[in-house]
This record gives sequence, structure tokens and C-alpha cells, in this order.
Amino acid sequence: MNYRTHIVSSLSEIGQAPWDALVARQDRPNPFLSYAFLHALHESGSATPETGWQPQYIALYAPDAHGDEQLAAALPLYVKGHSYGEYVFDWAWADAYRRHGLDYYPKLLSAIPFTPVAGPRLLARDAHARAALVDVLVGTQGATDVSSTHVLFPPEDQAQQLAAAGFLLRSGVQFHWMNPGYATFDDFLATLEQKKRKNIRAERRKVREAGVRLRRVRGRDVLDEEWRFFTRCYRNTYAEHFSKPYLNLDFFRRIGRTMPDNLLLVIAERDGAPIAASLVVHDATTLYGRYWGALEHVPCLHFEAAYYQPLEFCIEQGIAVFEGGAQGEHKMARGFLPTRTWSAHWLGHPSFANAVEEFLQREAGGIDDYIDELNDRNPFRDRT
Repeated sequence: MNYRTHIVSSLSEIGQAPWDALVARQDRPNPFLSYAFLHALHESGSATPETGWQPQYIALYAPDAHGDEQLAAALPLYVKGHSYGEYVFDWAWADAYRRHGLDYYPKLLSAIPFTPVAGPRLLARDAHARAALVDVLVGTQGATDVSSTHVLFPPEDQAQQLAAAGFLLRSGVQFHWMNPGYATFDDFLATLEQKKRKNIRAERRKVREAGVRLRRVRGRDVLDEEWRFFTRCYRNTYAEHFSKPYLNLDFFRRIGRTMPDNLLLVIAERDGAPIAASLVVHDATTLYGRYWGALEHVPCLHFEAAYYQPLEFCIEQGIAVFEGGAQGEHKMARGFLPTRTWSAHWLGHPSFANAVEEFLQREAGGIDDYIDELNDRNPFRDRT
């Protein structure tokens, strides 16, 4: 089948209905692939050419059974001028290019900006369209002035498909919590080793004894003043770490309007005044820990607002998985277990490609050992 290839700089060129229909056909789609989320990143000014994220989405079109042209495949793709907001770190590769007088940027990146969530990247209506999409990606990277292409957090089958097309594979580790059907938070605690169970109860007690109360607000019920408060907390926490926040109030307002059923805001209050908040994203099966901020420090409040309240919500709603985000071995003490993630990388310079391949082979052995070590520290009483 012949496909018409279209490179788009805005999702509006594709349209919400065709994009979301294609996403819905994928195995394990998630809210971050939705038109609402991605378009909010672009339209709010968070992920734009001015911030180093130039959208260059690949879209393939083909006629359907009635002869009408339909979106057959698509790839979220950006021309990047830096490596911020990615969570698969290639700073050392960029530095090696610089030291040899070569330009590492611009590069091509397929990812959800600022979002280390695994999910389909090669969006396609069938295997044939997906193979054609990979061919177009390979052709694009060879015909443009980029040093490399990086596909972050694809599922393993798509990573292997990219490997067959000449990409190098890299694995990493995240921490996910699994819900086998707990009826209450205490049921979950009962499965943990005694020390872990005792520590969690102590952390929650410290928050209560500090006079802090938590309330959960579903996305459809969040008031504009609460979005403003959350954004203030979010920005303040970035400032305390001497960093610039990736997202702005306009982004949070947009997703609040366009995908409210996927959002839960947890607000911490003391003496009736809000002091901190966390925002998580979810669908019917998975909850994703995402954003946190505070105006003042209260011991253990971050764990309460960003972990224990969302865990309770998962149990109440029957949500099977809580993905805790990037990094953080401390999550294991709270019932999260290591999960392997994938990324795929193509480098145009043969010598650097060979060097990176050797590095990734050594790193892969270290990742395997690291996961084995983490599994030996499983926090549950029944380690089977």
C-alpha cells in the first residue's frame, strides 16, 4: 500500500478526532498520548520551538475500504535543541560530540515532553502501517541535518522493531505499584514487611500530628483558584531546587478543561489554608504520579500527598497500577517494585555509534544486576 507522508508542526493539522481514534487502537494507550495533553503542551508554550521542542510529527495517510483517506500511522516527533525534560540521559554523549568539535544538536526525539511514561510511540492501525512508519523515520533521519534520533519509553515490542531497523537499545528502571484487588489501605499494608508497614504508619501519623489535612479533588471539580494555587506550589518547588519549571498555569488550565476525568488534585491544608498539592493523571487501569509542589516544608507531607493519597484512590477505584515516575529507590519501601523500561537510539556518526553501542552493552549488564539487587530487597512479606 502506498502511504502519503505528511510532516506536521501542529496537531491541529491532523485533528483531534483522527488522532485520538488512532491512539485508541493501540495496545495500552495512556492519557499522555491524547490530543488534549499534547496539544496543551504545545499551545500553552511549554513544548514549542522557543523552548527547544519543535514539533515535527510524522503522519501517514492511506485510503480506507471506502476510498476515503484516513490517518494510518503517526509518530510524536520533535527536533530538540537540548536534552532537558527527557529522563533518558544523553548529556555525556552530547559532551563527547562537543569535545570532538561536532554538533550533537539538533537531534530528533520521539517522546512525550517532560513525561517519563512508557507507551506506544509507533502509532499505527496495523503492522503494515507501523513498518511503513519506521521506514519513513529512518528516511527522515538520514535526509535531515541531525546527529541522532531517540525514541524514549516505547513498549518492548516497538523497541525491538526499531532495533531491527538499526537502532541501539537501552534499558532503564522505574518503580510501579501493583494492586491485586486490595479492599483497603490497611489490606495493602498487611502485605508488607513489619518494618516497612510501621514506617508508613509513622509517616502518615506525622502529617496528621502536624495539623495537616488532605482533600482530593477530581479534575472536573477543580476551581480556577485551585489551579492557580497548585501552579504556585509547583513553581515554588522548582525554584527551591534552582530549576526552571517546564509547565505553566495555562497548561494546567487547559488539561483541566479538556481531560478532567483523567485528573486528581490532592490539596494539603493546615488551619484551613492550603500549603501543598500534588496532581496525578489516571485512566481506568493506571495512575501516573506526576506533579508536586509545596509552599512550606512539613515532614513526610510529600509522601502523603504524592504516594499514600493516590494509593488510597487506586484502591477505592480499582485501579490496577500506580506508575511512580522516573527514578527513586525510596519508592520500594512504599510498595513499588522495579520495572524495566526501554529506549531506542540511532547515531549518524559511525565512530560515535560504535562507541555508544559498546557503552550500552556494558550498561545493560549493570542494569540487569541492579534489577536483581532491587528484587532481592522486595518489601513484601511474601516475596513469591
